Amino acid sequence: MRASPAPIAAYPAYRPLLRNGDLQSIIARYWPTPFLEGQWLCEEKYFQTSPDVKVLAHLDSRPDGEPNGTIVAVHGLTASSQAPYMLHLAQAALEAGMSVVRLNVRNCGGTEHLAPTLYHSGLTEDLHSVVEQLAPRPLVLAGFSMGGNMVLKAAGEWGGQPPSHVKGVCGVSVPIRLGECTRRLGTSRNRFYELRFLRELRRMVCLKQRIMPERFSSLRPGRAGSIYEFDDQVTAPAFGFRDADDYYDQSSSFRFLGHIRVPALLIQAEDDPFIPFQVFDDPVFTQNPFLQLVALRHGGHVGFLAKQAPRFWAQHLVARFAKELLNASRLDSSSSRE
Repeated sequence: MRASPAPIAAYPAYRPLLRNGDLQSIIARYWPTPFLEGQWLCEEKYFQTSPDVKVLAHLDSRPDGEPNGTIVAVHGLTASSQAPYMLHLAQAALEAGMSVVRLNVRNCGGTEHLAPTLYHSGLTEDLHSVVEQLAPRPLVLAGFSMGGNMVLKAAGEWGGQPPSHVKGVCGVSVPIRLGECTRRLGTSRNRFYELRFLRELRRMVCLKQRIMPERFSSLRPGRAGSIYEFDDQVTAPAFGFRDADDYYDQSSSFRFLGHIRVPALLIQAEDDPFIPFQVFDDPVFTQNPFLQLVALRHGGHVGFLAKQAPRFWAQHLVARFAKELLNASRLDSSSSRE
């Protein structure tokens, strides 16, 4: 087992640009990204994660030499490696001297034809496989929203025997209790968001039905009027869960937080429209020294727009956290060789 990590001594001051969780969540999605593919080396790579599944990743690196480790970034529900928050993280990490693997969850990023299944918020087998294939490159895993749930769950599944090249994990706006977060999303104040997610999930299933009618013709996504109903009628039966509640219980990263044995950073806003902040009021965050929760009053869901530089505050904190871990790992390796 690795030694317990020291928390970040200090993180950059955060002065929110907006003190409204909805505005933070929406405006951050449309804020111009500074990421320019021509500035960096960008490559598409397909990872074979099982005999019948491939996932697509975008590999971003600096043109001026060997990176000081790599961040593997995982996006949120119905998004892809091209999501603005993924590009903001890539920019911050590249500027800090690291490379980035922007990983698409199966069926995302135009890859519906490369997997015979759907995906769900706790599906970690592809992530495990990609991490194995990237060895021995030193890695820090970072996930946003659903991707954060996957990353934290994967770290908990490793328990006391994480891969030696995984130095830490990060989660931004993570729905650690899927059931409670889905119920919050299903409230009337969040109907705008829920309908958007539902529209994209239905679109994916309809596309899968056209591509693989023999596998998906029996699904009826149009009957679901909420994310809970979609998970109960589509996700759960597609993956062998008893119902939506069974799916949420087995797939929530909360169940795995106590088993994490690599440094883990969680960034969460109290005004997140989707995630009730009380899910983080649990003894596990004081009992497990590998967990560090950075809780802020304002930031929305994957927002955290700041008044001052760095504008994309959460992404820069993730990059700083990763750089500290990767630098410490490199120094430890040098000392061991000496």
